[in-house]
Amino acid sequence: MKNPALIIFVLCIQLFNAQNVYLNKVEKTNDNTDKFLYHVNEDIKDREYLAELEVQGFSKDDAIVFSHIYKKAKEVGANTFSLKPFENIEGRSQPFNPANYKMALYYTPKEKLADQNGALYIFASSDKEQKISINRKDYVLSPRSYIKVKIVPGEVYTISTKKLLGSAIKIQPKDKDENLYFQISSLKVKPDTSGVGGLNLKTGDIIGLEKSYAEFLSVIYTENKP
Repeated sequence: MKNPALIIFVLCIQLFNAQNVYLNKVEKTNDNTDKFLYHVNEDIKDREYLAELEVQGFSKDDAIVFSHIYKKAKEVGANTFSLKPFENIEGRSQPFNPANYKMALYYTPKEKLADQNGALYIFASSDKEQKISINRKDYVLSPRSYIKVKIVPGEVYTISTKKLLGSAIKIQPKDKDENLYFQISSLKVKPDTSGVGGLNLKTGDIIGLEKSYAEFLSVIYTENKP
């Protein structure tokens, strides 16, 4: 063992980055077979509370984190979730901490789920500031942030990563209530999410996201107002 100090340092880093996703408490289970896991607001009625989930430890790989959350949610038959902020001693909600947070898991009838709002969501990566262009309008996305742009059906939208060897895609939404989700990736390898909350389109640095995973990111990332 030529460099024990280096080995200890690596082990400490691994321990620091260790992450656990587990069910704190389970009130009941549901036997639905819904494949999605959507975010719901507190004002949604007729949802059935099932369990509380907690994430401990920070990870830059949000796709893997969501995969773990999804599996735990499906153990109790949940198809929806909401964030449960921690409170201080005065009963006030504390700022979101990506290294430790809780979620409430629910079963919500499909007809009670809110409609989409006809927006284009662009998410940054978890660790790098990135510049993008949407129809020649420039944006700077800080790590773990996203922007939401209202879309017009039939209009063509060009998204570019503004790099010499970067990517650009053109999309044309057809439905005024359709949501479109993309992430600007800093990774060269497609993450394995076992087909859940994963990727259904990749063009260079621009990745199309499935709705469940995108809604998870919209909860743990910060929105940058255009």
